[in-house]
Amino acid sequence: MKRIVLIFIVLLAVFTFKSFAQKIEKVAGGKKKIVFIAGPDSHGKGDHEHKGGCTLLAKAINDSVPNAEAIVFDGGWPKDISILDDADAIVMYADGGDSHMVIPHLAEMDKLMQKGVGLVVLHFALEVPQGEAGNDFKKWIGGYFEINWSVNPSWEPNFASFPVHPVSRGLKPFAVEDEWYYHMRFTEDEKNITPILQALPPEKTLNRPEGTHSSNPAVREAVITKKQPQTLAWTYERPDGGRGFGYSGGHAHKNWKNDNIRKLVLNAISWSAKIDIPDGGIPSATPTDAELNALTKRIN
Repeated sequence: MKRIVLIFIVLLAVFTFKSFAQKIEKVAGGKKKIVFIAGPDSHGKGDHEHKGGCTLLAKAINDSVPNAEAIVFDGGWPKDISILDDADAIVMYADGGDSHMVIPHLAEMDKLMQKGVGLVVLHFALEVPQGEAGNDFKKWIGGYFEINWSVNPSWEPNFASFPVHPVSRGLKPFAVEDEWYYHMRFTEDEKNITPILQALPPEKTLNRPEGTHSSNPAVREAVITKKQPQTLAWTYERPDGGRGFGYSGGHAHKNWKNDNIRKLVLNAISWSAKIDIPDGGIPSATPTDAELNALTKRIN
């Protein structure tokens, strides 16, 4: 009996030491954990390639950011939400609107945000309904796409200059056509928002008939009458110390070939996880057409 007790004590000591050592290793040399949540792909082949875009960005982080580990969850919200408990940043790339995958999980997400977890929201995932979800997005990332206020035309903005900010490091002037949302609904107190990409949309972007996503009196006044540059990508520093980033592009999968777009989003994801950004930004290899096609869904 004493022998059994002794063996049990030894095993317990070994297990406790191993667990303690693992905790020390995680604290001393653990990597920042970045969780990508990719919604189901939608539209035709080459557009809204959520899984493909997340896979490409996660690989770039794992290849180029030594102190980060990126993982991708495909198909929507993780069934086991404990995977988010120790995340340093979350990236949502998915369809939005009334069926946005985060809507049933607003309370869960808010608890993570209160812990200081970073949040990056790409393209359609920026659209949530007014009310609770919209207010949460303003609190988490500073703004969102609000129907009957924001619009979603396809156009080619020219980005000639950038603010001095870690997320803009290494960017060079560029222009690229995409479905760039604008006239976003931002938090009333914008002091913690830094516009990273801004441009004045041409009037033709408002030529569509008035509708929930196409045109409205407020956006026409801002763009046509007042000539106000529109913010297409921004950072947000929450009062609690957490960080958010919104990026309105991301419709066309082929645009991940653009070195500036990849650098911008990789910088933002890393920044949201509180990773130091090098002077030249986060590097990544330009994907070939074949590599991009390998990440697209197999439908027409």
